Amino acid sequence: MSTPVTELDQRFSQSDAVATEWEVTRRILETQELCWVTTVRADGRPHVAPLVAVWADDALWFCTGIDEQKAVNLRTNPHVILTIGNSTWDSGLDVVVEGDAVQVTDEDVLKHIAEVWTQKWDGRWKYLVRDGTFRHTADGEAIPVFSVSPTKILVFGKGTFTHTRHVF
Repeated sequence: MSTPVTELDQRFSQSDAVATEWEVTRRILETQELCWVTTVRADGRPHVAPLVAVWADDALWFCTGIDEQKAVNLRTNPHVILTIGNSTWDSGLDVVVEGDAVQVTDEDVLKHIAEVWTQKWDGRWKYLVRDGTFRHTADGEAIPVFSVSPTKILVFGKGTFTHTRHVF
């Protein structure tokens, strides 16, 4: 991935604000523990759910049970938003990632991502790779894995209010 074009949206930022640097945003993506994924149901209504994701190879990666609502939604509409942040008003950064979720089945890629997951979570999240999916155990249920390469990332600074846009 090339370095994104980073812009401060002055309309929604304090007069003395500066754009959040890409390296700061990338560190948030790498270290976040929980994010919220928004998918779109067949009838157009949004569906939002929390999940654990990892940042690797310039994308956010997540997995979900094959029959969970988000997996059902992604079968007909790949558009997603992943939201990272906290519920405080005057400190921190909130990050919104826009892109399409693409199911990944290449087992070499999935083994790499499973290792990233294990390392990030100090072994608390371990996945086996079988038949192009993650599994908790060798004979466990298939867990589809999705990659989201960002098309746009918005970063909202709180305290010193900023609105940064990273476009890829």
